[in-house]
Amino acid sequence: MLEHYYVRPETVDRVRSSWIGEAVEKYVTWLADRGHSSRTIYRRIPILVRFGHFARDRGATELEQLAEHVEPFVQEWIRDHAGAKTPSLRRKRIGRDVRNPIQQMLKLLLPDYVGLGRTHKPENPFQEQAPGFLAYLREEKGLREASIRHYRHYLRRFASYLQTVKLTDLNHLAPAILSGFVAEYGQRVALSSLGNCCGALRVFLRYLYREGVSSKDLSNVVEYPQSFRLSGIPRSITWEQVREVLAVVDRRTPVGKRDYAILLLLVTYGLRAREVAALTLDDLDWRNSRLRVPERKEGHSTAYPLSPIVGEAFVDYLKNGRPKTQDRHCFFRGIAPRLPIGHAAVSTRAGHYLRKAGIQVPRPGSHTLRHTCVQKLIDADFDLKTIGDYVGHRSPASTQIYSKVAIEALRQVALGDGEEAL
Repeated sequence: MLEHYYVRPETVDRVRSSWIGEAVEKYVTWLADRGHSSRTIYRRIPILVRFGHFARDRGATELEQLAEHVEPFVQEWIRDHAGAKTPSLRRKRIGRDVRNPIQQMLKLLLPDYVGLGRTHKPENPFQEQAPGFLAYLREEKGLREASIRHYRHYLRRFASYLQTVKLTDLNHLAPAILSGFVAEYGQRVALSSLGNCCGALRVFLRYLYREGVSSKDLSNVVEYPQSFRLSGIPRSITWEQVREVLAVVDRRTPVGKRDYAILLLLVTYGLRAREVAALTLDDLDWRNSRLRVPERKEGHSTAYPLSPIVGEAFVDYLKNGRPKTQDRHCFFRGIAPRLPIGHAAVSTRAGHYLRKAGIQVPRPGSHTLRHTCVQKLIDADFDLKTIGDYVGHRSPASTQIYSKVAIEALRQVALGDGEEAL
């Protein structure tokens, strides 16, 4: 494998002659299999070889002893490659760039190696006092994993607040503490997010009382924020703005080919980001010109006619942009490791192109294009039931918000006396 990156045989021999040469070559093979560029691999090999010499000079003779030499080597590397006036942020970046490949190699070789890195958030921040809460959500309430992730998010925010007020025993919860959390959290999020947080907190408080962790049922203390149904407006954009968004995509690159196909899926079929990320090659029925969207939010699948424009974008990406892999997912990350793209990335890319095109819209993302698709159907006089089925709404109430935005009728009112529109 090393011969792919070095022309001179003596360079390859020098790497393999290192006492960790076999480990380095195994790591290089691992990087190549995951789609890392030759430039990245070429830059990392000298770091690893030098680290091996450094550890050997400090007495290391076995791979298991390498872990204790990582940080001393990183600090020496920073001293050699950063001057006295180098900003602290730059020094941290230098340290991270040299630490990461060493830790990756050690994690590959030593199953028990942990190393430094981001602190992993606990699944259940109240594991000690309410260890069965997540199992309760799954088994008794029957919630999906996507819903449970939202519960974990809000519980972490609640646990963080309890740390700031120095409360460790959940039996000491009081109405004033709960009100303080809701008031503090409500200043940082939208009203809808605050309502979801209050709902999750009420479920958690009822569970604490049922399990005897709390002596009082405080769930009724948490009141939902006052909101008015259909008070908001859709985040849709005009069809001309859609063309502007599509025009800023650089379709000469693999990432641009992928993103162009994703944007067309969002605005043509009104798909959710999660549904786009979950698409596989098996969902494309080329013989019958159909696109299947399985496991929608309401629990069923939908089959759409495959638009010629969408089909052409798919073909362009599959032939000229998608990495060669055995994985059946349609869309993949543009950089290594070559993994299927996630739903958050789908929404982020949509927001990126909306901002790049200069489109001003609240919370730009994949739902902006989904709302645009629904608005287009409303303007074409489709009934709400048909529209709801088309975009996969679970309830007709989800579609009603679009019925109040009658663009053409409002335009007639603005241009004339409005009698004909009424």
